[in-house]
Amino acid sequence: MSDSTYYRVERDLLGERQVPAAVYYGVQTLRALENFNISGIPISHFPDLVTALVMVKQACARANRDLGKLDQQQADAIDRACDEIITGELHGEFCVDMIQGGAGTSTNMNSNEVIANRALELLGRQRGEYEHLHPNIHVNMSQSTNDVYPTSLRLAMIFGLRQLEQATRSLQTALSEKGAEFCGVLKMGRTQLQDAVPMSLGQEFSAFATTIGEEVSRLGEMAALLMEVNLGGTAIGTGLNTEAEYRELAIAHLREVSSVAVTPAEDLVEATSDMGGFVLLSGMLKRTAVKLSKICNDLRLLSSGPRCGLNEINLPQRQPGSSIMPGKVNPVIPEAVNQVAFTVIGNDTAITMAAEAGQLQLNVMEPLIGYKLLESIRYLGAAMESLRSDCVVGITANESVCRGYLERSIGLVTALNPHLGYGVTSRIAQQALLTGRSVAELVVEEKLMTPAELERLLRPEAMLGPALQEVKALA
Repeated sequence: MSDSTYYRVERDLLGERQVPAAVYYGVQTLRALENFNISGIPISHFPDLVTALVMVKQACARANRDLGKLDQQQADAIDRACDEIITGELHGEFCVDMIQGGAGTSTNMNSNEVIANRALELLGRQRGEYEHLHPNIHVNMSQSTNDVYPTSLRLAMIFGLRQLEQATRSLQTALSEKGAEFCGVLKMGRTQLQDAVPMSLGQEFSAFATTIGEEVSRLGEMAALLMEVNLGGTAIGTGLNTEAEYRELAIAHLREVSSVAVTPAEDLVEATSDMGGFVLLSGMLKRTAVKLSKICNDLRLLSSGPRCGLNEINLPQRQPGSSIMPGKVNPVIPEAVNQVAFTVIGNDTAITMAAEAGQLQLNVMEPLIGYKLLESIRYLGAAMESLRSDCVVGITANESVCRGYLERSIGLVTALNPHLGYGVTSRIAQQALLTGRSVAELVVEEKLMTPAELERLLRPEAMLGPALQEVKALA
């Protein structure tokens, strides 16, 4: 067999190359594969990004068709090729590395070439017969990487944030349900890892639900922020090589194709170079990660033991915990979520540095920004779903352990401050600590209160919120 069976010859600025005949990408993608073998993560690793890229290309082709710049046959072929890819076909052809030089040019050309070669097939032509439909001339018409790539990133992140918002809401619901389930489980609250004042385990889990619930609306706000796009700005935001009506048409078609209410940026030059929206989103994701990690730290502490730790709750047993210690089971789900949080926090630092490194009319570090944001969104969503389904819903309370800690705690003396004074209660607390005797026993012994008065004041149920009037009356 001849080489033409296995390869086709394509040409670009740097000359001719043999491209494998079986692939839909072309010579510029081939060069990118050779140049950027870095992370091992291709853009197809993020299906939302592939879909977003192709939606942008489809919208632009429709706008160029409307303006008479792209003939109907070519426009239809591009449109049909885009429809196929949006439904999931040919995603494996989007193969360039997420980390790349050129501010995303390799990603843009990868999409141009795949769409062009599939469109050629739909026209009854062979892949690589670019004289009939060209990746740059036709698929990339009225576009630049510098408006296509950031618009695609924003669209992909909006898709991802919708999924993350749902995962966040589901986790909030699971934590809230545990709050209701554990409302009657009394325990000792702690500050600085020391006994503080009584609370219920339900209050503890309800607080987890509240702090996660705050993120739901924030994530929605971030998605709204990303809807302002610079499509139509081409190279630096001046709109070079576009018709006056093109920008409005392209964005209208993108709204239709994506079902996302994207809007044109007011200042295209600013929007092409500014990464502020991405930095704000990254900071929001970091905030979510920090909250999530704190909850996991608490779950690990509360479940520590089982014999020599707090052991106030039981986490679902997911797998044996040791190759040498029989019977050991570890809190593996919270541990994994902690590591996701650390990754997101690290990604935020990389995104911050990349955004700061922009120069003049373009930020060439945008591929790193896009990669790390999409990774953070994906990781957080997966982590929240794992924490919900593999951990939170199966948590049980060790009510007797919680109650035992509470009854032995010196922290109960805090409730006596309004009645005996801080000085007296401090002395009682210190004496209880030194002797091992209970606060109640010492107060009655010193005749500071009657047993009945003390019983009513030291009921843990009375200390879970503002004092009741009947309790206050005892003073």
